[in-house]
Amino acid sequence: MPTNISFIKHHPSKQLLGQHIEGKLPLSMSLAVSAHIELCPHCQQLESQLTPKIANASWSQSKTAQSNLQQDLHIDACFSAMLSDIIESGDDNMSYHEPKSLTIECKGMTYTLPRAFTKFNQLNWHNLGKIRRARLPFEEGEVRSSLLHISKGGTIPTHTHKGYELTLLLAGNFEDENGHYTAGDFILLDESHSGHSPKTSEGCLCYTVSNAPLHFTQGMSQLFNSIGKVIY
Repeated sequence: MPTNISFIKHHPSKQLLGQHIEGKLPLSMSLAVSAHIELCPHCQQLESQLTPKIANASWSQSKTAQSNLQQDLHIDACFSAMLSDIIESGDDNMSYHEPKSLTIECKGMTYTLPRAFTKFNQLNWHNLGKIRRARLPFEEGEVRSSLLHISKGGTIPTHTHKGYELTLLLAGNFEDENGHYTAGDFILLDESHSGHSPKTSEGCLCYTVSNAPLHFTQGMSQLFNSIGKVIY
């Protein structure tokens, strides 16, 4: 998937990146951050800087907790040595196989997705004009995660959000009232943002995460607020 990496302007916050490294994000958000990192050299470098710091802090907390546990439970020296052996030793026989990228076709276009999406190879697409959506098959309460494809010349009518909406642009480009976005851009909006109307001249593929339907705000589109639930 060709990506204009030099033009990626929108990134997850440092806090969000840290939570991803610590494994504290829900799957929907972790997928987005992981895929963005794969596309973005800037965040790859930031991740490589943050990971050892977070790991060292976590290790220190673990050692402190282990020490307190040993004191509280009066663990004998033999068991303590065995526990340290397990924690500190590595398994040299373990091998890592990097997952293969997933290629999908949509509206006559072929896209290679970041490795984070490898397991989602059974997609059920739904059409709404120039918009196609495939929801990813996992549940997180009210949160919905989808691949969203907008064909050439497609527009989503002006809308706001009653919750949050994350958009990771995987391929192509689009623009709205706030600017122009290229592959790799990570855009997180909430109810504090005014209405926007994404449109694309060349077509685009996005990964989206939202916890509430879109709410259309202008003209005749307000009569079709029910389709916000379809996109959601």
